[in-house]
Amino acid sequence: MKLKDLSILIGIIGIVLMMVLPLPVWLLDVLLIINISTALTILLVSMSTKDALQFSIFPALLLITTLFRLALNVSTTRNILANGYAGHVVETFGNFVAGGQIAVGFVIFLILVVVQFIVITKGSERVAEVAARFTLDAMPGKQMSIDADLNAGLINEHQARERRSKIEREADFYGAMDGASKFVKGDAIAGIVILIINLFGGFIIGMAIHGMSFGDSLHTYSILTIGDGLVSQIPALLISTAAGLIVTRSASEGNLSHDITSQLFSQPKLLYIVAGTVLLLGFFTPIGPISTLPIGLLLIYAGYSMQKNLNKKQIEDEQMEEEQQIEEVRSPESVISLLQVDPIEFEFGYGLIPLADTQQGGDLLDRIIMIRRQCALELGLVVPVIRIRDNIQLKPNEYAIKIKGNTVARGELLLNHYLAMSPGYDDDSIAGIETVEPAFGLPALWIDEANKERAELSGYTVVDPPSVVATHLTEVIKRHAHEILGRQETKALVDNVKDANPALVDELIPNVMSLGDIQKVLAKLLKEKVSIRDLVTIFETLADYGGYTKDPDVLTEYVRQALSRQITLQYTQTGEALKVITVGPSLEKKIAESVQQTEQGSYLAMDPNATQTVYQKLVEQINKLIQSGAQPLILTSPTIRMYLRQLMDRTMQDVPVLSYSELEPNVEIQSVGVVNL
Repeated sequence: MKLKDLSILIGIIGIVLMMVLPLPVWLLDVLLIINISTALTILLVSMSTKDALQFSIFPALLLITTLFRLALNVSTTRNILANGYAGHVVETFGNFVAGGQIAVGFVIFLILVVVQFIVITKGSERVAEVAARFTLDAMPGKQMSIDADLNAGLINEHQARERRSKIEREADFYGAMDGASKFVKGDAIAGIVILIINLFGGFIIGMAIHGMSFGDSLHTYSILTIGDGLVSQIPALLISTAAGLIVTRSASEGNLSHDITSQLFSQPKLLYIVAGTVLLLGFFTPIGPISTLPIGLLLIYAGYSMQKNLNKKQIEDEQMEEEQQIEEVRSPESVISLLQVDPIEFEFGYGLIPLADTQQGGDLLDRIIMIRRQCALELGLVVPVIRIRDNIQLKPNEYAIKIKGNTVARGELLLNHYLAMSPGYDDDSIAGIETVEPAFGLPALWIDEANKERAELSGYTVVDPPSVVATHLTEVIKRHAHEILGRQETKALVDNVKDANPALVDELIPNVMSLGDIQKVLAKLLKEKVSIRDLVTIFETLADYGGYTKDPDVLTEYVRQALSRQITLQYTQTGEALKVITVGPSLEKKIAESVQQTEQGSYLAMDPNATQTVYQKLVEQINKLIQSGAQPLILTSPTIRMYLRQLMDRTMQDVPVLSYSELEPNVEIQSVGVVNL
């Protein structure tokens, strides 16, 4: 333990012992001076802080100083009652304030007690309570604001974590101040009780035990009581004032002195009005100009000086801003910044601005937060920040979604309408504007508010424009998840796994596989909409088979087999048979014979005529399955699954291709079609 830590512990124990052990008078004088110095230091520090969190130890310090002050009260009371003397400090304070007149001393002391207990302590307690309540109530809004700034690209992940941490520390600080202020109130009450004990108890003890006369006993213990009360109440008053300053400090750019001078005197014209009022009081009231004229002239001079400084500062700021703009244009960074390509962008025409404007009721930013959460849960992918901006080159009601600077999807919205998708049969009574649902390409209608209820009763699926955008954006992210996942994103996922499984990651990287090889396997899984959330199982499989092969296609097949339970649950429903289209022996043989082996890996090289025939038969079987209302699914043997997937990638990318090894043994499979050559 360091010396300073040990000294704090010894000090706390010493404070407790002070309440039990009698202290010599000279030591008591030293401790009383230390108490006053500490209180003054705390007050000055609280005035110099820019933010309450810069003095976050204040609640604990408040309790320690309160305990120290109470221990001193106990010690001085013991000496007053036992010896009729509590040291030079107590006696000096009592004589100086009383000034030979005990009644005057008591009145001054009672005024200090009233100011301390009723004004400062009660006010600080109430402010601390309200600040704690408002801080806790404002936490959800602040968190949403941080998430919105993060999604808009105004801040990065590190800055978002810092802001969230600050919000949590503010809540803890104001909650602690709310509790600590109760101790200050109790300390003020204890000071009043100790005052009564010192006065009446000392008066009785002085006559009964020390044999003093009535007048001597009253004079002696009154002076000691006043002195003891002052040496405890003055530090208490300083610390209570510091507590009030801390809890009333809002976010600012400077300390208390800076804020007072910059804000209170920021309007020079108002000083002229105040100066005129003061001068009028001097000339037209019995106060007289002798008292008001110097103050009025001083205010006029201060207003003139401040106005001159403000004009000078404004000119300097304008010149500095112009110089900064010129430097930004000249600097090479101004061109380099244009090379930055955002992973995902959402652009919209000016007619769709209300979607993103929270002041107009737009909740697009909140929906993007939910989209990122949904992708993390379903795909295991941390979607990067989605850049949102308006684009005047688009039509007013048009929006575009870009992946790495390239437009991959477009759509149009009518903000005052609802999108109604047919249940399979059309209702002629539902009037609307014909359109296509952007996410899945289904025929739909834009209907107004009057037809919404009728459309819902007719079986139409009715959604509002923000939901249309959110669904479209979600589907685009899922479809292009393999493009979004780069090496940097993979590094973040690996680091997350390493926190809980360091041995697994250390064995896999870089001894077995590189970060780029892992990224290729994860991207291939995402391309076929296989979630990579179970990274531990994926990394375990790669660690087992990465030493035998470096081919990412082969490794992906091993990983898919390891994730068989997850893949099975993805495509099956409880109690229902899995309807599939199977690949016949002749087609499997043809594919196996068309596989070419190279040093870089293996690929499918089937002749064009056979490929066209396979396409036609696959489309025929898939259409039959779709017409029956089932999801199209191709089932084949493990050895040719990845080659069949390569064959279908260009024309039937959304149709899943599974192997028998990727399905659990207890799954009932129903073949509804066979594809053969």
